[in-house]
Amino acid sequence: MKYVDEFRDPDKARALLREIEKSVARIDTCRHRPLALMEVCGGHTHTIFKFGIETMLPDAIELVHGPGCPVCVLPIGRVDDCVALAETPGVILATFGDAMRVPGSKKSLMQARADGADVRMVYSPLDALRLARDNPDREVVFFGLGFETTMPSTALTVLQAEREGIGNFSLYCNHITIIPTIKAILDSPDVELDGFIGPGHVSMVIGARPYRFIAERYRRPLVIAGFEPLDVLQSVWMVLKQIEQGRCEIENQYGRIVPDDGNRAALEAVERVFELREQFEWRGLGSIDRSGVRVRSAYARYDAERRFAVPSLRIADPEACQCGEVLRGAIKPRHCKVFGTACTPETPLGALMVSSEGACAAYYRYGDLDRIPAEGAPA
Repeated sequence: MKYVDEFRDPDKARALLREIEKSVARIDTCRHRPLALMEVCGGHTHTIFKFGIETMLPDAIELVHGPGCPVCVLPIGRVDDCVALAETPGVILATFGDAMRVPGSKKSLMQARADGADVRMVYSPLDALRLARDNPDREVVFFGLGFETTMPSTALTVLQAEREGIGNFSLYCNHITIIPTIKAILDSPDVELDGFIGPGHVSMVIGARPYRFIAERYRRPLVIAGFEPLDVLQSVWMVLKQIEQGRCEIENQYGRIVPDDGNRAALEAVERVFELREQFEWRGLGSIDRSGVRVRSAYARYDAERRFAVPSLRIADPEACQCGEVLRGAIKPRHCKVFGTACTPETPLGALMVSSEGACAAYYRYGDLDRIPAEGAPA
C-alpha cells in the first residue's frame, strides 16, 4: 500500500470484519463474556471513534481505552507547578497546544496567559529553543511532556542548546515511559484484559522487544498497530487469532514504520540526556516506580526543577471527575458522572476532555451522546 485511501478501503474492511467474526465464533471465552482488548494509545482511540470501528465489531469484543494520552495522565500538581513557572517574573513558558487547557487546581496555562503570564504555544522543543535564542534577556522554560515518542526531540534540543551555549533555556521535564504503565494496568485488580492493541508511535522509538514481558509473564497477546482504520481492524484480527490458537506473542502489524529494535539514534539521545526517576505520579494511577525520567546531573543547567523554585505540589483530582477510572480502563467515558454535562470541551473538569488524544474528547466528538446515562441512573 502506498496511499492513505488504501488503508480506508471499505472492501478490505469488510473482509477483515468477516475474518474477525469467524475468529470470535471459534473462541470459547466469547460464549460467556466479551473479550476485552485495550488500545493503549489515544491516537488509536480517536481512529476507533472517528471511523466507527467499535460499532462495526461483534458484541463479543469490547475495546477498552487505556492511558496512552500523555497530557491526560499528567497529575494536577504538575500542572500547578507549570503555572507557577509561567507566572515567575522574566519567564517565557513554551508548551504544546494540548497542554494549554488542562485544568490545574486553580487555573490552566491558558488562564494564566489571560492573567498576564507569557505562555506561548510551540510545535516542537526547537521552537522553544528559538525563543531563547531570540530573547536572550528572558528565561525560556519548555514544558516537556509525552511518552518515548516525544522524548528524543526534547533530548536532542537540550544537546543543541549545549552545543550553541544557550544559557537561558531550560526544560520542565514530565516525560514518561510506557512499559511500567502497562505493567501497572496488568497488576490492577479492577481491570481484566485479554489482549492489547500496542501503541504505534512509542514503538517507532523503542521497538517491539520491550513488550515481551506482557506475553511471557502475563500471558497476554499484544499487536503493535498503525493508525488507519485497516491497521486497527487487522490488529484486532491478529490478537483474536492468537487467542484462538492459544498463543501469547508480541506481533508487529505496523512493520512499515516500527523496527523490532527501535530507533537507535533516538534511544541514544534519550539515554544521554535523561535518567529514570525512582517514582512518578500519574493521574488516576498513583505513583508508578521508574515510570518517568528527569534530566541527568550533567545537564542540570537545563533542568527547570533545579533552576527554579518549583512548588512540587500533590493535589487530588476533583471528586466528581472520574478520569482515573477511565485511564485504567475500569469505566468508559460515558459512564463518568459528569461526562457531557458538567464536563465538556468548553468547560473541562479533567484532562481527558481537553487533549486531542483523550478518550473523553473522542467520545464527545464522535460518540453517541444519547447513550450517556441520565443523572442518577445506573451506568
